[in-house]
Amino acid sequence: MPSANPSSVEPPRDHRLTVVLTFLMENWSEGKAPPYSPMTSPPKAGAIDRAGVRWSFYGGHAGMARLLHVARQHGASGTVCANARSAELFPQTIRHIVEAGFELAGHNYAQDEVLSGLDEAEELAVIRRSLGILEQVSGARPVGWLSSTIATTDRTATLLAREGLLWHGDYNDIDLPGDVETGDGALVAIPHSDYADNRVLRLAPHHWTQCYRDMIDYLYRCEPGSFVNITMHGNFGGRPLMAAQLDRLLGELLSRDGIWMPRHDVLAHWVRKQGLRDAPFAERFPLA
Repeated sequence: MPSANPSSVEPPRDHRLTVVLTFLMENWSEGKAPPYSPMTSPPKAGAIDRAGVRWSFYGGHAGMARLLHVARQHGASGTVCANARSAELFPQTIRHIVEAGFELAGHNYAQDEVLSGLDEAEELAVIRRSLGILEQVSGARPVGWLSSTIATTDRTATLLAREGLLWHGDYNDIDLPGDVETGDGALVAIPHSDYADNRVLRLAPHHWTQCYRDMIDYLYRCEPGSFVNITMHGNFGGRPLMAAQLDRLLGELLSRDGIWMPRHDVLAHWVRKQGLRDAPFAERFPLA
């Protein structure tokens, strides 16, 4: 029988695979649209891409709540990384995230306001403003951070640790979560996804499902103790055509024994309690 509570604060005794859900609630600056708008013909130079702007609002109107609903139907929880502008536009959705038992984490102020290229004072101001707005709207101060577009500076982790955060998700050079030291204390580094839902924006949605199905099957059989981050955007993955794929994937995943699906903060607390770090592959699976 599969594990009874995939969202428990401790992994099951037959723990084989840790899977986290990362849901992204993103909105762009006033009058700006996502660069991956579904419109195949761009607007004329200087014109506002109104279709793209409205498309980006879907996450706040319906998509994010649908993703939470799908996960909860399977007894799973997860983390929502939200632009602070999303909280200003859709405060009721931000409150719904917390009320549904999901973690709320920082994700810059606006999706197009990236940290790279900012000086230290500007970067710190973005971090503080974003966390402050999310706390004011939700009533809970975030303890985690994922930078928009995964764009950071060489001081981002230090600034986040200085602000008292627990975990940081801008890591694409590691397989496993683990403590990392900064100039102002430690953070738990959480690897992000290599294949988010927007990778199949103009392809068949089942391609996304099959990629995760194949990866999970391999890791479950061949690399026990592995980690998978499933990432979806409210404005795209929250639409029925992609939410149906998440529903199918979670159903298959949670039919297996030994699956643990913690929120990022729960995972980070466990990693710190265990004193874990990311171990190189050769160390995890040495030659016989």
